[in-house]
Amino acid sequence: MNTRNLITILSMMVLVGTEVFAVAIAAGWALAGLFDLGDTVGHVLMAVFSVGAAWVMLQLWRRATSIEPLRDSASKTR
Repeated sequence: MNTRNLITILSMMVLVGTEVFAVAIAAGWALAGLFDLGDTVGHVLMAVFSVGAAWVMLQLWRRATSIEPLRDSASKTR
């Protein structure tokens, strides 16, 4: 296990994940408030946008681990 790459990727995921989920929740809240849709629709919009944010984070994890491998090359030969 390459702990340096793991710490780098996890740190990046925390930083980017906080921003992505904050934007998703804020967008749901803002759209519901702008169009006067009510709390229930606002919560549904937040959930829908959060699912999109989770997909973005999954794609980011896949791309980050392809660039910064988590396994050392010595463990791949075993």
